[in-house]
Order: sequence, then C-alpha cells, then structure tokens
Amino acid sequence: MPDGANSPAFRVTPRAFRQIAEIAAREGRAPILRVAVDAGGCSGFQYRFDLADAPEAEDLVVEGEGAAVVVDPVSLDLLAGAELDWTEALIGAHFSVKNPQAVSGCGCGASFAIA
Repeated sequence: MPDGANSPAFRVTPRAFRQIAEIAAREGRAPILRVAVDAGGCSGFQYRFDLADAPEAEDLVVEGEGAAVVVDPVSLDLLAGAELDWTEALIGAHFSVKNPQAVSGCGCGASFAIA
C-alpha cells in the first residue's frame, strides 16, 4: 500500500496527528494509531482506534506532524475517501471520521452504516 503525508484513500488532519503524538508520548508508545473498521455497533460497523507498535506489511501508512496512522486493506475498503480528525466538544474529545461512504450513523459517531 502507498505511504504518504496524506493519501487520496485516507486523509488525516494536522490536529489528529498532533493528538496521536501527545497520546503516544503520555503512554510511552510509538506515535502510530491504527484505525480499523469492525462489524458491530448500533449502525452495522464501528470504528476502532488503537496505538500500534509498527505498521503491518499491507497497511496504508499516512504520516505527518511526527505521527502516523495505519489502516489495514479490509478496513480501507470501508474508509476510502475518509478523513480522520480530532474533535473537542462539550461531550468530550475524541477521534472522528468523516466517511463519505457512511449513509447513516449513531449519535456518538462511533458506528455507521453503508449503502
């Protein structure tokens, strides 16, 4: 899979990259966030965010601001054209995904459905 500062397949905002670096530094981990899509959640699919030690061979790797985001090929099919951001609101701060493939989602933004 291609590497890059941002890929047409999956984009990451500078704010999200900075937050990944901050979280990883606090936890003493590599600044690599794995974004995956799992079956489940209230809308059919749900996003999963975990710190990773290293990318897998087939991962898309998107780098910037001293951090990286990795996405496996199966998840990338459901995330094509999406953007990862860091959102701060009254209900709390969290990673959010703007996914053009999602036709509906739950109120918390953690799960979605596709057509």
